[in-house]
Amino acid sequence: MAERSTAAVDVADNSGEQPLTAKADQSTADGVANDPERDTDSDEAQGSGGTEGPGRKASAPELHSGHKLARRYRLEECVTRLDGFSSWRAVDEKLRRAVGVHVLPADHARARSVLAAARSSALLGDPRFVQVLDAVEENDLVYVVHEWLPDATELSTLLTGGPLEPHDAYQMVSQVAAAMAAAHREGLAHLRLNPNAVLRTSTGQWRIRGLAVNAALRGISSTTPQRADTEAIGALLYAALTQRWPYENDAYGLAGLPKDIGLIPPDQVRAGVHRGLSELSMRALVNDGATASRHEAPCTTPEELVKAIGEMPRIRPPEPAFTAPPDYQRTTYQQGSYGRPAAHAGATQPIVPPPSPLQSRTGKALKWAVSALLIAALGLGSWQLADALMNSGDKPDDTNKSQTTDGGGKNAVKPKPVPIKIQNGQEFVATGGAQSPGNVPNTYDGDASTYWKTKSFNEGPPIAPYKPGVGIVYDLGSAKQVSTATLDLRYGGDHTTVELYATDSLTPASLDSMTKIGSATTTGTTATVKVAKQVKTQYVLVWLTAVPNSGYDSTLYSRAGYKQAIGEVKFTG
Repeated sequence: MAERSTAAVDVADNSGEQPLTAKADQSTADGVANDPERDTDSDEAQGSGGTEGPGRKASAPELHSGHKLARRYRLEECVTRLDGFSSWRAVDEKLRRAVGVHVLPADHARARSVLAAARSSALLGDPRFVQVLDAVEENDLVYVVHEWLPDATELSTLLTGGPLEPHDAYQMVSQVAAAMAAAHREGLAHLRLNPNAVLRTSTGQWRIRGLAVNAALRGISSTTPQRADTEAIGALLYAALTQRWPYENDAYGLAGLPKDIGLIPPDQVRAGVHRGLSELSMRALVNDGATASRHEAPCTTPEELVKAIGEMPRIRPPEPAFTAPPDYQRTTYQQGSYGRPAAHAGATQPIVPPPSPLQSRTGKALKWAVSALLIAALGLGSWQLADALMNSGDKPDDTNKSQTTDGGGKNAVKPKPVPIKIQNGQEFVATGGAQSPGNVPNTYDGDASTYWKTKSFNEGPPIAPYKPGVGIVYDLGSAKQVSTATLDLRYGGDHTTVELYATDSLTPASLDSMTKIGSATTTGTTATVKVAKQVKTQYVLVWLTAVPNSGYDSTLYSRAGYKQAIGEVKFTG
């Protein structure tokens, strides 16, 4: 399995089953302990349509903290132990990072399906999912190693403080629907998509954990996987808008709907709910008894849900609240009372004007000294002026005129470009699979000898029709005025085309949702893209739409074909 640089685990949670160990062994969410209520997320409460297949349950392997797997993964803390398997927070001693590990006996009834699901999920390589790092059968054990995201927060935890703002809910459903649409195109389903499986990172990106693996661990399957995952996304949006679970049973720390009233739209559950998002959630849940508003067609696949989101007007983030500055108050020093004793209450203190500073003996002497200096300065200045006028007639005209340096001259000083530091980067996948998401940091690490590379395409230079393009979204930390982007490329030749887009997040929903701000074509190993449309943006997509033909690259292990690799990307403002 490809090694990756970040870490988090898809913690195995179980619904309605009592854990076999003490309270410390209850399910947790990426290192944050869960409430017992949040672990009662049964498939019935989820409404996913999944079914648990029959099979013999094997006892969980007897492991303990400090145990090592493959002489590399040291188990630290058991976070779940149920149904014959256990989940651990562990340390990858080779790469010195935290990881999560699912462990079950090799003779477990679901061991083969868990291995197959983990390996299929790892091959997807989509950064919107918590990545599978390793899947191994060894010493009568099967274990799956996952990323561990210590900075991520579950949606169920976020909802304890109230429903999400419309923009946050819009970002969540857009990113989750697009990710699941990409997974289903590769033949992968989740079937356990619930508020505990959707995480928001510290950068605002939404990620999904447990793709295929969570269902395999519990033996869940479905004859309509796309419908099941679409309905689950609708339930996530419903919960995000209302802070209620759209079924009668309470689940994930959320209260269910009152019995005997059916599934009512979110804008009838809570006042102020965004109408478009309310209708979208009902379209995703329509096959579960909901009624689509205005007789719109239901969304039965994640792809249809992505299309429906794209047809909605974009929901902008709220404007920052302006706080008026406090009224100006003069200090006691400005009021002339600095250093004086405080007045007694009720007593009126007479204000004694201070004496003029130049009325004293010292002030008079100072006036005479200043007057003498002024007279001497005037005399000296007059003598120098007369001398200059007399000598000016003896000198020829100055033929070396000084150059104009005002704003209208040709030598006017232009503002110096200011480098913009890249804070983060994320590969953008429009269609199909990713290129090399784990190598995105190589494009802004300051080392031109490390690269992010594309796949090798059989035809070109245009990447289409294989893909509309490939590229990376960069986070500049805050909204900035970008003027130029410079790319160090590995392969020259005919030809490389680079386009720049301004977007509103690190994981935009689609290319159509962005604003194109510049493009350039080069046959060399450097591309400079000047911004033609001046906008302020925090996120910029560097998008390759054409790449040159190049032979086999033994350094990057890249086969011959139409391809490109980026060493460094630099922005200036």
